[in-house]
Amino acid sequence: MLETYTFTGGTASEIAAGVELGVSEGRLPPGAVLPPVREVAALTGVSPGTAAAAYRLLRERGVVETSGRRGTRVRPRPAGTFREEIRVEAPPGVRDLSQGNPDPLLLPPLREALAAAAGAHEERPALYGTGDDDELLALAGERLRADGVPGAPLAVTSGTLDAVERVLTAHLRPGDAVAVEDPGWTALLDLVAVLGLRPVPMRLDGEGPLPDDLARALRAGARAVVITARAQNPTGAAVGAARAGELRALLAACPEVLLIEDDHGSGFVDLPLHPLAGATARWLLVRSTAKALGPDLRLALVTGDPVTLDRLRRRQRLAAGWVSHLLQRAVAHLWRTGAVDTAAVAASYARRRDGLVAALAARGITAYGRSGLNVWVPVADESTAITRLLARGWAAAPGARNRIATPPALRLTISTLAPEEVEPLAGDLAAALRPASAGRYG
Repeated sequence: MLETYTFTGGTASEIAAGVELGVSEGRLPPGAVLPPVREVAALTGVSPGTAAAAYRLLRERGVVETSGRRGTRVRPRPAGTFREEIRVEAPPGVRDLSQGNPDPLLLPPLREALAAAAGAHEERPALYGTGDDDELLALAGERLRADGVPGAPLAVTSGTLDAVERVLTAHLRPGDAVAVEDPGWTALLDLVAVLGLRPVPMRLDGEGPLPDDLARALRAGARAVVITARAQNPTGAAVGAARAGELRALLAACPEVLLIEDDHGSGFVDLPLHPLAGATARWLLVRSTAKALGPDLRLALVTGDPVTLDRLRRRQRLAAGWVSHLLQRAVAHLWRTGAVDTAAVAASYARRRDGLVAALAARGITAYGRSGLNVWVPVADESTAITRLLARGWAAAPGARNRIATPPALRLTISTLAPEEVEPLAGDLAAALRPASAGRYG
């Protein structure tokens, strides 16, 4: 299997870099078994310790994995192969429902908010050493307390993934297990791979992760758990009160586990938040503004236990340092002035989402979408379904981007779906897909 690759290099870094290059060029395909450490040492003329260090670097970079007697092998999805690259290019004239974006018509105008932020900057410019915007933190704290989130320190990050990456890096090490939703958010699954962490999938139903799957992940040694509170991407699941109680009880029995709660649905979902925050000693709740206010307002409010927030801030100071105060003040202005009618926005998305789910059900097609911007449609074969749907003028996202072990599906973003498009889309799906009968998302 290694006929096309020769190990070279005189240091651990050089050997690891050579293997990475071999993977990226296809000379070391996914699943290729690498030689034992002593054999690599003999091939390159280095000590076994140096060869072992090279393998350790490759594991930390997410390029290879080591599993006892199975040895070391190239990961099935190497860190350089991102799930985001699995996409459908919509030809001209095809209606693209694959992107996952909010409806631009439901986003607030930014001219007034940005002007207010610029005016505040002229009066008191934010300089090096300036903390996060006091008004934004105060408004965020009020909203979080109203939703039942425990009072805790607050910080601002450049979006959800920025916060999650810093906290996972601060708490975990390569090889640690992380319980993630399956199907789940593409960017998170990519991040877990890049950090060299081991994903432990949790299946979902409309109420969020199944308690039995969370319990299994915890028994398997998961050091962290990532759960979406509502508007789960891609299924639309939202954690209800009863499910939250079950999940909290399981987490409370493992207080050392890091809990990360993603509440990106705040601002465009009308289902209440049932927070899990505080169920463990180490926790983080992240509230992004991207879907409600616009993806270019890349900002998230985060809260968590003091140790976790301190670690996040320390790592942030070593990188970006802070989030632009112009963005912070613009978001504060939008919140203070009530620029988004959350109920109206949520109702608009719900009409499109519920309308499509109902239209598909009338045609014998099972689909899921309790909240948020997407509808998840199980199918027998993704490639066939996507090809047939493209021929009928619609582009859907392949579920392979979101799946670990759950069956094939398509993700349809309904955010811009017009009422008059619902029935034609459902009819074309009925013609393109074989109905799925699964009662859960896995």
